[in-house]
Amino acid sequence: MPDTNRSFRLGVAGPVGTGKSSLIAMVCRELASELQLGVITNDIYTDEDARLLRSAGVLDPERIRAVETGACPHTAIRDDVTPNLIAVEDLERDFAPLDVVLVESGGDNLTATFSPALVDAQIFVLDVAGGGDVARKGGPGIARADLLVVNKTDLAPYVGVDVPQMVKDAEAARGGKPVLALSRTDLESVAKLKQWVLAMTDVVRSGHHTPVDPGPMAPHSHVGEDGVLISHTHAHSHDEQADPHAAIGEHHAGLSAASADGDRVGA
Repeated sequence: MPDTNRSFRLGVAGPVGTGKSSLIAMVCRELASELQLGVITNDIYTDEDARLLRSAGVLDPERIRAVETGACPHTAIRDDVTPNLIAVEDLERDFAPLDVVLVESGGDNLTATFSPALVDAQIFVLDVAGGGDVARKGGPGIARADLLVVNKTDLAPYVGVDVPQMVKDAEAARGGKPVLALSRTDLESVAKLKQWVLAMTDVVRSGHHTPVDPGPMAPHSHVGEDGVLISHTHAHSHDEQADPHAAIGEHHAGLSAASADGDRVGA
């Protein structure tokens, strides 16, 4: 049975400047009247993203809290999640019951993903200004996050990116997992993001979703039957549990059509 006292914990990761804070602000604006929300941000030495979100007025400022990692962002969302886990649990206790807590990673590289010990599902954010070839380069977040967002597609004409091709490359890299081209100026794409969050919230609440570790597996060694030392990594398998996106339904069909999001949170 699902724990009714626990929120759905949704991670948002991606490289620096892809619009993670703006995406979180968008989710809060769209869903604050329907769900009880909280936000945890991560920065290395500051609480910049938390202050930005508070100043935008997207939630009660007390529901937006910051973790200063003091180290590379991936360390606090993957290697040792304790500071973030404490922050999430404190937020859940202080504002119970919360429906969703969004955890924003500090900006990192294409390998930075959340530990399933911290979040139930995760969004990985790219943006067109980072280059149209980024999706083809792959990586754990691109390939295996629950949702890949291609953000700021309204900037595509200015940076020479073919958005449909970038989305096609992303879909190929993800093997059928959902891709959303997003623009805060495109209400259809914003509505699709909202529906994805609502649908995933329902799936997690139902107890039918098991968080899967999308990150790179560390190489390890063991002795084989013939006494030879074998060093390798295990491939990920997503076939051992029901696909939570099958329950999400029709958002798959149109999830890849739309356009992107700027960096400004307050607009």
